[in-house]
Amino acid sequence: MLGALTTLLTLQLVGEVLVRMVGLPIPGPVLGMALLLAVLTVRPAWRAALQPTADGLLRHLSLLFVPAGVGVVQHLQRLGDEALAIAVALTVSTWVGLLVTAATVRALIPHDTTAVDNGEPR
Repeated sequence: MLGALTTLLTLQLVGEVLVRMVGLPIPGPVLGMALLLAVLTVRPAWRAALQPTADGLLRHLSLLFVPAGVGVVQHLQRLGDEALAIAVALTVSTWVGLLVTAATVRALIPHDTTAVDNGEPR
C-alpha cells in the first residue's frame, strides 16, 4: 500500500512540477492523472498493485471536501455580497454546458432526414 501511495503521489508531484516549469494552464494533479493513465496503458500490471490503494482513497473521498466546506463557511459574507454574480455565473455556465452537450450529441448521432418512419422496427 505504501508503494502504491508513493507512486500516486509521485505522479501528482511530477505533474505539478511540469505544470510549474512549462507554465501549462492546467492543474498539476490533472497532468498527474494523465501521466497515471499513460503509465497504466504502458504497464497494465500496475493496475492490480494500485487498485486497493485507489479504492481506499475513493472510499474516503468525501473527507477531501472538508477543507473546501470550511473555506465556504469562512467566506459566507463575501458569498452573500457576490450572490447575484455567483447565481448568474452558475446559471449561464449550466445553460452553456447543456447547449454544448446538445449540439455535440446532435452532431455525433447520425440522422436521416429523408427516411419516413412507418412504425416498423429498424
